[in-house]
Amino acid sequence: MSAELAVRGAVLAALKGDAELMDRLNGLFEFAPARASPPYAVLGECLGSDWGAKDVEGRELRLTISLHDAGETPGRLAPAMARIDPAVRGVADAGEGWRVVTARLVRSRVARAGGREQSGWQAVMDYRLRAVREG
Repeated sequence: MSAELAVRGAVLAALKGDAELMDRLNGLFEFAPARASPPYAVLGECLGSDWGAKDVEGRELRLTISLHDAGETPGRLAPAMARIDPAVRGVADAGEGWRVVTARLVRSRVARAGGREQSGWQAVMDYRLRAVREG
């Protein structure tokens, strides 16, 4: 299995395994849902590039996680954002022979969803994860 699929699956499992995070959400989706009731989260695309060395097969992955809320202010996003970071950083064994060696939040942003005032709020968190193949 590719590092992209293995690590993405491990992050998804880690997020779903956080009961407090899941209590704050109406759903956690792997791709943008056609219909969903806020608040919800979306595990977005996973982009990969080579991060290997002479004797090490490695991949650098960029993974996006977004939170969506219909509130008048973005304040309700903060507790969920605080739960996501340790869950992602806690992923080590991605399975399928891949091990995550670093996980860093590259950037995050909070903005009006769709740029419209009545659309609620969206928080987007972009992570860089580096993984090596073991064995």
